[in-house]
Amino acid sequence: MKKYIVTLTKDERETLRALTSKGKHKSQKILNALILLGCDEGEYQINRSTNEEISQILNISMRKIDRLKERFVSEGIEVALNGRKRKRIYTKKADGDFEAHLIAVSCGEPPEGFARWSLRLLADKVVELEYIDSISHETVRSILKKTKLSPGNKKVG
Repeated sequence: MKKYIVTLTKDERETLRALTSKGKHKSQKILNALILLGCDEGEYQINRSTNEEISQILNISMRKIDRLKERFVSEGIEVALNGRKRKRIYTKKADGDFEAHLIAVSCGEPPEGFARWSLRLLADKVVELEYIDSISHETVRSILKKTKLSPGNKKVG
């Protein structure tokens, strides 16, 4: 395994110390700051802790320390503290027109042999009617929740 050496400048150390002692921050950001302060091998560090000591004190894995040190050395302090920005962009399958069709189907009569619509039945029906090529029952749930409808309620109207 490669060894990554963390060397913090005086300004970076002061920023990290302030982050861990003042204000409201996410717990992971504070934990990352504490790890970086403990691993620092720069000239402003008074006593450096080993990875084993840091993992025992902060109750974290050695692997987390290694990943954070690698992220700090290769990508900088901002990425080390906050994590990487996610690159994946999800496109919405359901638009307003589809949602209107889904609500219309859910307000209608359920299929033969069923007392009411289930989420899976609704998902299958809108695919069968070719309103959309494919959809999960979970997406149907979120759309109905957003519109405050439930397939379990009695027929509206």
